[in-house]
Amino acid sequence: MKIKRRILIAPLNWGLGHSTRCIPIINALIAKGFEPVLASDGMALALLQQEFPNLEHIELPGYNVKYAKKGRDFKLKLISEIPKIQQAISAEKKVTKALIKQYKINGIISDSRFGVYSKNVPSVFITHQLKVLSGSTTWLSSKINKNIINRFDACWVPDFSEHPNLSGKLGHDIKLKLPIRYIGPLSRLEKKHLKQKYHILVLLSGPEPQRSMLEKILLNALESFNGSVLLIRGLIETEQKTEQKNNIHICNFMTSDALEIAINESDIIISRSGYTTIMDLAKLGKKAFFIPTPGQFEQQYLAEKLNQENRAPHCQQDDFTVDQLERVSKYTGLKSIDNVPLNFEQLFSLFKSE
Repeated sequence: MKIKRRILIAPLNWGLGHSTRCIPIINALIAKGFEPVLASDGMALALLQQEFPNLEHIELPGYNVKYAKKGRDFKLKLISEIPKIQQAISAEKKVTKALIKQYKINGIISDSRFGVYSKNVPSVFITHQLKVLSGSTTWLSSKINKNIINRFDACWVPDFSEHPNLSGKLGHDIKLKLPIRYIGPLSRLEKKHLKQKYHILVLLSGPEPQRSMLEKILLNALESFNGSVLLIRGLIETEQKTEQKNNIHICNFMTSDALEIAINESDIIISRSGYTTIMDLAKLGKKAFFIPTPGQFEQQYLAEKLNQENRAPHCQQDDFTVDQLERVSKYTGLKSIDNVPLNFEQLFSLFKSE
């Protein structure tokens, strides 16, 4: 019996986007005869455990980053978290070294985890952010990011290399020492033509306290909406919980299959302008309204980019009212992406060398 080559998959636990966009890669690895070993922490790890209960799961040191309550304090709060992040990265390196030996790892795919790589096995870094926006310090944050990515053997960018694309300047116009491979947008979801069940679907995710703050704002605002609303809290817990508040149906989380149906059954999606969410909604060709996380330069840029391209409107968190949703009809929506099928055989060839 041929021994399967083991690939360590390690998404960052910063919202759910990094883990959800790894799902199609994990499925492809299984289909191609590899044995994925899944490693993360917090809700990202819990989500992968639910999606792949039969695979090996390992808990990594958490970055445990918390956002500021006010957008103007976002950068200062993040700077204050740097020592904690550096500690986690250092711990990641030690854990990764031990895991390679313990599980006989033949390759690594790290989605934005800076410390999960090795000089002894092929290591891939997945990111849509070659350039890291941080206002006046973008040059510095991008330089640090570039230096870290160059420690890997390859970089996979989940986007198209040419225009039109989804990531804009975030994922383009940066040169690295290692090969950059544009693998096309990644989504675990498929477009289905289903009868509309919800007028509005709210997708929540991301670090606290901003996730809870937006939930409170939207629940208060949407109580006056004359239509059906589904709100998914984005809290990965052991049991699925549901409740009804007037016209709003609330659940803590959904599996990939249930979420795929819910989005396809919904008319308008309200969410953060996180990149993975944008990839999912583009795959399904949905109309959307975005509310970027206060102070997060990346989400602000993506929301403004989609607005300028007449694809989706946005507003700041404190400015949201139900009336804002009237703007959605004036935009084209996120047009359905017809991906050229990715050659996973070629993509994974990096892990087949002895």
